[in-house]
Amino acid sequence: MSLHEDALLVLKDYDGQGSQAELRQTYLDHLQAHADGMWKSCGAGHLTASALVIDPERGRVLLTLHRKLGMWLQMGGHCEPGDTSLAAAALREATEESGIPGLSLLPGGPVTLDRHAIPAPCHWHLDVQYAALAPAGAVEAISDESLDLRWFRYDEVASVADTSLVRLMERTREALPR
Repeated sequence: MSLHEDALLVLKDYDGQGSQAELRQTYLDHLQAHADGMWKSCGAGHLTASALVIDPERGRVLLTLHRKLGMWLQMGGHCEPGDTSLAAAALREATEESGIPGLSLLPGGPVTLDRHAIPAPCHWHLDVQYAALAPAGAVEAISDESLDLRWFRYDEVASVADTSLVRLMERTREALPR
């Protein structure tokens, strides 16, 4: 199965409500209209995969200060030809950017979707956002893509991040096993 086909299946199974349902349809329409809709080369925008790294035992999330955007964000980025699924792309990005081996995605598929404008040449990212659980004793290591990497308590995130990241954190916390 191609990455494009996987993305279609993931999005068809995504159970978004309200604006998330509308966004889900926007993503599906994009993929139907653009055979290259998974790739950075697509001038109309492209899907990306990200994951919020969370340590529920300590009540914190790991954020990266993005080198190009200068914003605190979850780990994530462009899909690559070797990615077999959106979930695999999100896990690869989270592992590469956090430096933490042994991350595991929260079961149940994507946590949320977020479409945002970015500087040319990409124009639009249609981000499929997952949550990655940090293993006990996880130690992060900064990558070349980051200016900084830092753990934030849940109650600190809103003071450093935009509303889309706060929404991702809240939905991730709701999806955690009780």
